[in-house]
Amino acid sequence: MKMQKTVSDYIIKHSEWQNELILLKDLVLSQPLEETIKWGAPVYTFKGKNIVGLGAFKSYVGLWFFQGALLKDKEQKLVNAQEGKTQAMRQWRFNSLSEIEANSSLITDYVKEAVANQKAGKEIKPKAGKPLEIPLELQEVLHKDTELKEAFEALNLTRKRDFAEYITLAKRAETKQSRLEKIIPMIRQGIGLNDKYK
Repeated sequence: MKMQKTVSDYIIKHSEWQNELILLKDLVLSQPLEETIKWGAPVYTFKGKNIVGLGAFKSYVGLWFFQGALLKDKEQKLVNAQEGKTQAMRQWRFNSLSEIEANSSLITDYVKEAVANQKAGKEIKPKAGKPLEIPLELQEVLHKDTELKEAFEALNLTRKRDFAEYITLAKRAETKQSRLEKIIPMIRQGIGLNDKYK
């Protein structure tokens, strides 16, 4: 998937939401924010800190507030797009241009509040990760092969978690075994399970 280099490219790519994205962009930029592209999508920052992003999806366009959980949200507009995973980020979804127009002053208020929170230094810090749990199947292989164990220990925590989860999520013993066979050469080479996607 090709990453967009500019906000204009992003809007052109999502032409079915062009008017909605332009209006949201204008509302966001009514505040003292800098426009950039991160993760292939428009992001608006204040003094280098991410405040709000724009996103176009199949059935809606949205604003995501990086510290949205700190917003008062009296109108109950924000949702947690990844319940249980996302602590701070909240999203406001729109299905039409008229919906954005009807909420334009409220959108501006939410962005103003997000900027004010950043100025005040309010921030939800990510919680420390849960302990690494290595599945029994992987433990046994590592116990038998000291070189493999050393290579595994040399990996960063994210890669170790990815490999452990990959085995744990397999339901059948045969699947666990085939997954083990797949990851052993990757561990030896210091390659992460998801490196090809990065």
